[in-house]
Amino acid sequence: MSGLAVLAGRPWVAENVPLGPMTTYKLGGPARWLVTVDDPAVLDEVIATGVFAELPVLVLGRGSNLVVSDRGFDGVVVRLGGGYSRMEFSGHEVGAGAAVPLPRLARTTAERGMAGLEFYVGVPGSVGGAVRQNAGCFGIETRDRLVRAHLVDLRTGRRFTADPDDLDLRYRHSNVAPHHLVEKALFRTEPGDPGESLRLIREITRWRREHQPGGTFNAGSVFKNPEGASAGKIIDELGLKGLSVGGVSVSGKHANFFVAGPDATAADIRALVRLVQEKVLEATGIRLEPEIQFVGFDE
Repeated sequence: MSGLAVLAGRPWVAENVPLGPMTTYKLGGPARWLVTVDDPAVLDEVIATGVFAELPVLVLGRGSNLVVSDRGFDGVVVRLGGGYSRMEFSGHEVGAGAAVPLPRLARTTAERGMAGLEFYVGVPGSVGGAVRQNAGCFGIETRDRLVRAHLVDLRTGRRFTADPDDLDLRYRHSNVAPHHLVEKALFRTEPGDPGESLRLIREITRWRREHQPGGTFNAGSVFKNPEGASAGKIIDELGLKGLSVGGVSVSGKHANFFVAGPDATAADIRALVRLVQEKVLEATGIRLEPEIQFVGFDE
């Protein structure tokens, strides 16, 4: 019996679930299968069916930096539930489940006088996503604060730990494979003044409100910054703010954000990304690399 047949009817499994509402762009087609995992025991049960060896796998966090194709994802999507949303504190270290939202991690540690994670208030993702993408902002990255991450290979069930070097954490990069799931991570902090940390958090929040297109459907920065340059500045200087394809346009507030309107499609986003890439390459010789992940598209 296949893993798919074994999974059918389980309370934590659903078929043909729309993925759009689970992403910050709020668009895209359905997942063939959605597995919601609340604890390691359930995860082990799913792994034992062998389903992750049968179909493509997508580990879905808060849905930022992600565009799902209009036809959806013909595979298994894994979402972590409340059991992976806990935090544990020991001295100046904090352990956080992979589903912990990064802004929550930033505020909680700040309030406890644990400094160093304030930058996470500006990253609209989860701990698992932070490890996978070496998330960061304002000159600080996950690798600067990560002690180690705990991962599981969804194909074999093997659990292992890895430090920043093991994970090859570089600018918006890691060697975490699609079939690897981050279960939790341990971060180091420093003794700090809660008032000062919360002041910094307010400053970061204010900066984002002033410089980024809040209140819109977007997935954060579209492109990685080229070495020694700013992708947003390059796009802006070429006069591409406002450029649009279908229902998606380059933000007039920050050129490295693409904003989706009510009639937008995932295909529009993909097309606009390619159009901007072509215009930048033609004008500057720079090939911009997307930071957002496209899922379910033909290459």
